[in-house]
Amino acid sequence: MTGGPPDPESLPAPVRLVLLTNGRRVSEVLYVLAELRIADHLADGPLEVERLAEKTGTHADSLYRVLRCAAAFGVVAEEPGRRFAETDLTVGLRSDIPFSVRDLVLYNSSESVRLPYGEILHTVRTGEPSFEHVFGQGFFAYLGGHPEAGGLFDRAMTQMSRSTTHLFLSQYDFSRFASIADIGGGRGYFLGAVLQNVPGARGLLFDQPSVVAGAPEHLAEAGVADRVEVVPGDFFGPLPAGCDAYLLKQVLHDWGAEDAVRILRGVRTAIGDRPEARLIVLDHVLAPPNQWDQGKFLDIDMMLRFGGRERTLPEWRELLTAAGFDLVNEPVQGRWTVLECRPVP
Repeated sequence: MTGGPPDPESLPAPVRLVLLTNGRRVSEVLYVLAELRIADHLADGPLEVERLAEKTGTHADSLYRVLRCAAAFGVVAEEPGRRFAETDLTVGLRSDIPFSVRDLVLYNSSESVRLPYGEILHTVRTGEPSFEHVFGQGFFAYLGGHPEAGGLFDRAMTQMSRSTTHLFLSQYDFSRFASIADIGGGRGYFLGAVLQNVPGARGLLFDQPSVVAGAPEHLAEAGVADRVEVVPGDFFGPLPAGCDAYLLKQVLHDWGAEDAVRILRGVRTAIGDRPEARLIVLDHVLAPPNQWDQGKFLDIDMMLRFGGRERTLPEWRELLTAAGFDLVNEPVQGRWTVLECRPVP
């Protein structure tokens, strides 16, 4: 059984345009399924909507209409007798599987994402992040004052990190480095995965004190705590020197050009006169014009949230050159990818 809208190419252009406006409706339907843990309830088999309503404390007919809509684009499957079953898409919303995206779905429907999009014209007209216009403060200050929102953001970013970690590790071999520093590395999820693949290497984890405070437990679970030095700090200040590789994973897209160059120059200073050392940027390189790329949506997120941006390959080259680096590989465009950079003497 399959669901989903008709092939857009088979529709008249005006109808295709209207179809594109359904994105917000789809997002809100997915939010209901994620919030009510519908996927968890269907994990053991199909259920009638009345039973689902009992389990979720909801109005049966209203729930049925939402699930019927979700079935139209394949997130659940509707069976005779107002019964619903899981599909391959439903499974991703379960809370008990390693590669769940439930928290990402919840985050994408949260106030901190939804309301700035409602004021996107403010950013288009002024160039200022609409987040600050809506909430009266910057993104991270807002998260610090709203623990529930901050917790959801952390969980969502952990889910994203799990998926991108596998992708990055499949693209790049870190085994030639004896010491690896992860700058802005959070609680060490990615560094732990790298060190599991490079058993002879040592690591250094650098991030804000409140962030790395949670790192020892995770590094111990990964079995690498005895090989990692945890250093609290700010990547706009001095960075630890002497490492063979410096990682910036999904950091630079949070920042505009000026701040991104400041971060990169800090890494260049830490590398010093060591031509064999490398900066490894793990980030998105936008696809060429007119090509599909999820990163072009993420770029709007960055624009509204921080004033950051996703970058094209020429923009990456310009940024790296300004900070004293040469790009030495040819990264894949249109996806999360690895940019290997050498210091320019």
